[in-house]
Amino acid sequence: MTIQQPRNLRLPTPGCYADADRSGLLAEDVFDGMTEHLFYTLGKLAPTASRHDLYMALSYAVRDRLMTRYLAGNEAISATPTRVVAYLSAEFLIGPQLSNNLLMLGIQREAAAALRRFGINNIEEILEVEEEPGLGNGGLGRLAACFLESLATLEIPATGYGIRYEFGIFDQLIRDGWQVEITDKWLKAGWPWEIPHADQACFVGFGGRTQPYQDDHGTYRVRWIPAEHAIGVPHDVPVLGYRVNTCDRLRLWRADATESFDFYAFNIGDYYGAVEEKVASETLSKVLYPNDGTDEGRRLRLKQQHFFVSCSLQDMIRSLDMRGLPIQEFPDHWAIQLNDTHPAIAVAELMRLLLDDKHLDWETSWDITRRSISYTNHTLLPEALEKWGLDLFGSLLPRHLELIYEINRRFLQQVRLKYPGNEQILRRVSIIDEDGGKAVRMAHLATVASHHVNGVAALHSQLVKSDLFPEFAAIWPEKFINVTNGVTPRRWVALANPQLASLLTEAVGEGWVTDLEQLRKLEPLAEDAGFLERWQATKLSVKRELTNYIHSHTGVLVDPASLFDVQVKRIHEYKRQHLNALQIVAQYLRIKNGHTDGMVPRTVIFGGKAAPGYAMAKLIIRFINGIADTVNADPDMDGLLRVVFLQDYNVKLGERVYPAADLSEQISTAGKEASGTGNMKFAMNGALTIGTLDGANVEIREEVGEENFFLFGHTTAEIGELSQAGYRPWELLPSQPELSEALRLIEQGHFSNGDPDLFRPLLHNLTSSDPFFVLADFADYLRAQGEVSQAWSDPSRWNRMALLNTARTGFFSSDRSIRQYASEIWRAEAFPVTITCDLE
Repeated sequence: MTIQQPRNLRLPTPGCYADADRSGLLAEDVFDGMTEHLFYTLGKLAPTASRHDLYMALSYAVRDRLMTRYLAGNEAISATPTRVVAYLSAEFLIGPQLSNNLLMLGIQREAAAALRRFGINNIEEILEVEEEPGLGNGGLGRLAACFLESLATLEIPATGYGIRYEFGIFDQLIRDGWQVEITDKWLKAGWPWEIPHADQACFVGFGGRTQPYQDDHGTYRVRWIPAEHAIGVPHDVPVLGYRVNTCDRLRLWRADATESFDFYAFNIGDYYGAVEEKVASETLSKVLYPNDGTDEGRRLRLKQQHFFVSCSLQDMIRSLDMRGLPIQEFPDHWAIQLNDTHPAIAVAELMRLLLDDKHLDWETSWDITRRSISYTNHTLLPEALEKWGLDLFGSLLPRHLELIYEINRRFLQQVRLKYPGNEQILRRVSIIDEDGGKAVRMAHLATVASHHVNGVAALHSQLVKSDLFPEFAAIWPEKFINVTNGVTPRRWVALANPQLASLLTEAVGEGWVTDLEQLRKLEPLAEDAGFLERWQATKLSVKRELTNYIHSHTGVLVDPASLFDVQVKRIHEYKRQHLNALQIVAQYLRIKNGHTDGMVPRTVIFGGKAAPGYAMAKLIIRFINGIADTVNADPDMDGLLRVVFLQDYNVKLGERVYPAADLSEQISTAGKEASGTGNMKFAMNGALTIGTLDGANVEIREEVGEENFFLFGHTTAEIGELSQAGYRPWELLPSQPELSEALRLIEQGHFSNGDPDLFRPLLHNLTSSDPFFVLADFADYLRAQGEVSQAWSDPSRWNRMALLNTARTGFFSSDRSIRQYASEIWRAEAFPVTITCDLE
């Protein structure tokens, strides 16, 4: 579709404007936009503008340039309806927006030139001002962000739906080695990237009761009479694709009260009661992942999930109503993707809206729901598969529980026909868990209602079918597919690692940015000694930047020429940061005992947050910091070993760490990690992987070549055999003297200032049950680390391996993932928008 854009005139498409003065991409245009926003939006003059003022002005000027594309796309879809992807996710870890949007528009140099006219000679001074948006926590949210960016780059219309959290999960400080959580007030200074639409607010109900009745045609109906309501106000964040006109959106819902202030309560002196409803309603969008260790915490989590899902579905239905499209065509216009089980309540809520609001019959409503929804499973851990007790669920969502009962009744009747007399299979597939306290199994609900269920790595998808949902896979084998995760090379290479990006573009052309498979052209250069020297020099330059950051933020001096051995991810026992820590203790003992043959200088870098209520994960952080304090203070370690824990790990910090890593630690217990995406970011930036055959490690090893991957550990099948045989970790100790010596040193308080009790819970966990097989894999892990040292001692070999890792990561672009989703699950197509400007 072509949209004409005359200067200062209304576009032919109704409602869409483009002011040439706010659309230009030259340095002069950006400067003029900044000056205008400083004056009119921020009320500041340039001579008195702070760096934050300049950040806000530049952000508003850049946002102006997104609006032409954003509005043109909306108008085009309204004029020519197409299938839009609705990506429902509890979190979107989108990272800083200014630098990313400058890259997308291709105006990084122009913005830098504009800033120089304000006396800012280094654009990084302004980019550093931006707060990390507190809209996500880990891999789930970062995947959602990569997917939205790829959808826009591939010109596929999409809306990401989530919650506008006022506070992020938390900011992490390290105090005396312990994690300390402080409030993440990321919105305190304003956020220029959101556009509120109060006129498109939605009402959401909770609690109350249901009431059956007959409509005018004598049809049995049910109405829900909620006891309380909240209002969801949408805030749109434009998501621009790379050098295209498609600008999708992230629509985030903020919770408001239906009545913000009770004058009567205030006038009789009940000052808290006057604002009680406002406080209660707004709590829904206060914080990401409230602690679910209490009844109130679980109640709030379920309310949050229903809140954003209901708002999102109402928004989708409203889009059809506004265009005069019949509700029966809903699946032709919306492809709903559930990113894990957090939005699984969408199944019951869509049925409620179709049955109770649109007054469709059950069969039609179920057909629409089933053709609209698909579900991505992200975990094999039972505790991560959400279940809600019937009492809690029924008290908050009584109508939805009735609908789930009916969905389950009809589904189980189908199962009985397929497996007559088999009560065991009925119990296993039932949406209602009958064992112990009765509960709604949200993963089961999503699986029953979805037209496709996908895992996120080849191994994970196989385990979903064989271990997690074998009965469902037998009933609907065609429903289960694999879509291996991917990450965007724009954010994680072009933006995060401009020095490497420049080298890649010089070597293979700039097409790799949108077609990562073009990096295969690098492979012949793996035999070019001159190019490998440039490769090494580029890596060393990036490592020097991280070295400076480490020194300024931790006080630790590290050698940029040492091997940067990195493990940055959420702290969890199955990710096995404590396995890495144990091998550091073993290396420490080797050095103390004078056994340094074959060792190379190594800097081990950790980063990641532990959930506030996860005591063992927090103890692991304390363990790592205890080791770091001891190692870094010991002169015997100089030139051989340093350990660093980087606090408050997030996207901004990741953009520093991934490019600088030499070795990527992907050491989770086989069969526990669904996919991982950090492993892909490391490999794209030329880090070699040491890892188990878990998650996407399997496919990374296949792509980069097993000779360029350091493999260790038991396989998923072998872990299963150990468990079945009765795994007894204490029996390993007599045959592993290095492990025994390391554990004794920890037990004596060597890394806890002489306190033998501090790490006792961790040691007891490892030596008595070892649920994640840390000790079982320790010896092989130490062997693989020896292979790492041997490879590092031969720079030409290491550089060749690193180059081939980068060259062979095309498969792990999120563009490939999205193309597969679009063709195999969503049936969504590209919808390019062309904007032509007549500025004469």
